[in-house]
Amino acid sequence: MRVVVQRVSSASVTIGGAVKSAIGQGLLVLLGVGPADEQADMDYLVKKVAGLRIFDDENGVMNRSVVEVGGEVLVVSQFTLMASTKKGNRPSYIGAAGHELAVPMYEAFCAALSAAIGRPVGTGEFGAEMAVALVNDGPVTICMDSKNKE
Repeated sequence: MRVVVQRVSSASVTIGGAVKSAIGQGLLVLLGVGPADEQADMDYLVKKVAGLRIFDDENGVMNRSVVEVGGEVLVVSQFTLMASTKKGNRPSYIGAAGHELAVPMYEAFCAALSAAIGRPVGTGEFGAEMAVALVNDGPVTICMDSKNKE
């Protein structure tokens, strides 16, 4: 399981011309699910995202989590995070989980992250053509993979 976490001033997901979710200060999380991902991968990344200290404290040091600053979170499914570019210039997506695994994992990740931060998490729509807009704050962008914990 992979995530790209971006600290944002604002972010939104629009589907078919209608805004599905929008947040103010907080985190935009792009989530990719692989075929070998399981509960432990999700638990690991939920804990890391909720506790990621990338917001400034009173001294201007990145030392606070999204929970500590009262920030919001928007999670968007993105199978392209699982792309392989080892061969040629056209990415291969065989490393992405199929819908039967990816949809429940995405939904469970969103529910678990919501519980971890103590507030609802905004979502996109799995498999939909989405327009994601964001104002990256910093910019701060962190990539994490549950298979690379060291």
